[in-house]
Amino acid sequence: MDPIIKGAVIGFSIAAPVGPIGLLCIRRSLHEGRMAGFVSGLGAASADTLYGLVAAFSLTALTDLLIEHRAAFQLLGGLFLLYLGIQTLRARPPSPAAERPAPNLIAAYFSTFVLTATSPVTILAFVGIFAGLGLGATPGSTFTTLRLVLGVFVGSAAWWLILSSSASLLGRKLQSGGLRTLNLISGTIILAFGLWQLTQLALSTK
Repeated sequence: MDPIIKGAVIGFSIAAPVGPIGLLCIRRSLHEGRMAGFVSGLGAASADTLYGLVAAFSLTALTDLLIEHRAAFQLLGGLFLLYLGIQTLRARPPSPAAERPAPNLIAAYFSTFVLTATSPVTILAFVGIFAGLGLGATPGSTFTTLRLVLGVFVGSAAWWLILSSSASLLGRKLQSGGLRTLNLISGTIILAFGLWQLTQLALSTK
């Protein structure tokens, strides 16, 4: 199988489970448009690609450093999830007659990049998958490995394009009451993810 296709399958598979990033992507697609949702997904895809690069090139020292400081990453990620959850619960759906404000694409990108990059599960997932499939850099295969990592980005980005486009189409059919309900549901779930992450951190430090 071509390395790009293989990497795309890996990237798509890791991105597809709908967690807090997926909920953010859906919400931003509904409220701010497909581009805001897609760019949010690209932030997560970039973090996936970064960790895919680390795993593919067997950068043991960097991997060990990330895992060693996973508690700090987990704390930062958990607090960030709580903040995003509260913001989502407080957000008011735009009036159908109001013009949609221009989304802050830079903030959308970096918020999901940081959230994905601070999740210790991401690096562990890539290390486990690459090791389990026998993938990674070997002498003389740098170009092949780079194509594999490029595939990870393509696969992850493809998922976020599908999700943001689907959510944007759904948003056109929802009234403000439906959007408010989605805000409450997604905000509660994001808060739950943050509390769960912080609880796991507290239990692991005892």
